[in-house]
This record gives sequence, C-alpha cells and structure tokens, in this order.
Amino acid sequence: MAWALLTLAGGLEIAFAFFLKSSVGFTRLVPASLTIVAGLSSVILLSIALRTLPVGSGYAVWTGIGAAGTAIIGIVFLGDSASPMRLLCIALILAGVIGLKLVSQN
Repeated sequence: MAWALLTLAGGLEIAFAFFLKSSVGFTRLVPASLTIVAGLSSVILLSIALRTLPVGSGYAVWTGIGAAGTAIIGIVFLGDSASPMRLLCIALILAGVIGLKLVSQN
C-alpha cells in the first residue's frame, strides 16, 4: 500500500510542476490553485508512505518519479528538448527508481 501511495504522490508531483508552469508565476487563479492542491496532496501522501518505507528510498523514488515524469511531460506537451542524452538521463533516473523499489524490503 505504501508503494502505491508513493507512486500516486510522485504523479501529483508531476501535476504540481505542470500546473506551476501553467500558473505563469501564480498569475492565473485556476492553475495556481491546482498547483497548491497538487503540491500539498503530494507531500501528504509522501508523509503517509514514509510511515512504513525507509526515508531515503521513499524520498528518492518520489523525487525521481517527479523529475523524470516532469521531464517527459515537458518533452511531450511543452516542446522541451528530446535530445538523445536527455532521454538517456531520464532513463537513468527511472532505472534508479526501479532499482530502489526492487532492493527495498517493504
């Protein structure tokens, strides 16, 4: 259950970053509000997941999901660079996230 909550928290971290970009410096009400809701929800779910998961693994997975997912969203929807080296780096982040899950005892 903790891993599912952590994965959901990572997804909300991606939404947080997307809405933050869409809020244009908190000048647009709806995206700014969604930024706050997604960010708070993400941190709350992370804190619940960390009740049973090791903090190092849990936090690293949460930030990895957020970083890799946000980079992918940026490439797909926002026109960010999809250079081979950037894609390799995203793949390495995802490999690290998967590796941490596989070696975790919870």
